[in-house]
Amino acid sequence: PGDSAHRRRNDGGGDLMTHSHVWTHADAHDPGRRRIGDDDETPLRISGIEELKAHAGEDLGVTGWHDVTQAEVDAFAELTGDRQWIHVDPERARETPFGGTIAHGYYTLSLAARFLEELLQVDGMGVMINYGINKLRFPAALPVGDRVRMHLRLGAVDDVPGGVMVTSELSFEREGGEKPVCVAETLMLAYAS
Repeated sequence: PGDSAHRRRNDGGGDLMTHSHVWTHADAHDPGRRRIGDDDETPLRISGIEELKAHAGEDLGVTGWHDVTQAEVDAFAELTGDRQWIHVDPERARETPFGGTIAHGYYTLSLAARFLEELLQVDGMGVMINYGINKLRFPAALPVGDRVRMHLRLGAVDDVPGGVMVTSELSFEREGGEKPVCVAETLMLAYAS
């Protein structure tokens, strides 16, 4: 991963919650930005804890778009028991400022697992598990029928007994949206094999 095919932009970040840039189509055409479909770019393949540490602070780019369907939102509502009408009643939701149903915020966050696989593959670990979330906000609604994608920045990779704590900054955008629909700073434990 030191070769030119793996160059990525490191934004330097700043506080995730005050980060106001929304990743746009122009960003997707930035030659320094990783994106789905680039040869040898996605996903970034990392083998072991030391290599994971070497990538700390790197911008890993954006995923492909995912269609948000009413069927998925309804299934999420059934699974979680969150059947609030703004998510599952298109007729009633038409009368709201959103003009229709919107996805649950936690549905959006749950897409992180799907999107993460598009950007990062880590081998040579015993196990990687979710540890928690430092920050989580839903700055804008995600209307059903829109498309969403995720931007990932690998943050700190800190030693813990038996492995490392990985901090990641996730930002979900809807196509054509002015603000992110979800921003999160997540924590994951990675244990050596």
